[in-house]
Amino acid sequence: IPFAIAGAMAANAHGHRRTTADVDVLVRREDLIRFKDRWIGHGWLDLFEGSKGFRDTLNGVKVDVLIVGDYPGDGRPKPVSFPAPESVREVHDERVPYINLVSLLELKIASGMTAAHRLQDLADAIQLIRVNSLPQNYAGQLNPFVRAKFDELWQAAQVSDDY
Repeated sequence: IPFAIAGAMAANAHGHRRTTADVDVLVRREDLIRFKDRWIGHGWLDLFEGSKGFRDTLNGVKVDVLIVGDYPGDGRPKPVSFPAPESVREVHDERVPYINLVSLLELKIASGMTAAHRLQDLADAIQLIRVNSLPQNYAGQLNPFVRAKFDELWQAAQVSDDY
């Protein structure tokens, strides 16, 4: 099943160290159905019938599934949607496929722009800009929908947190 790790674990893979209680996985809807049909009851537990998530029964790790084609943040249609994992995955040292930095930033920024309760996504974007020393013109690699917000976050990332 094609997949890529997204969310906080992907942010960690791209240098922004932060903790998380779950794993976000990017997958197609039909592949989620295939996975659940095969593995629920065999080391994995459905969160509830019809959910997009499940739990590892050995370690209790919750997996949240991000469905290809769905929209980040408020869930409403916008120019940024969850991409196919094959088109955005990078394999790091531990041989786990993570979403690439460009796509991670697009999703984090689009989410924070459209959902007031997703401010952590904007904070993550600031930290990703800092830790990767991204130049301001990196915005040119991003979807036009998020470029102005990237510029704003880039400015914020230049301010030192030293007290």
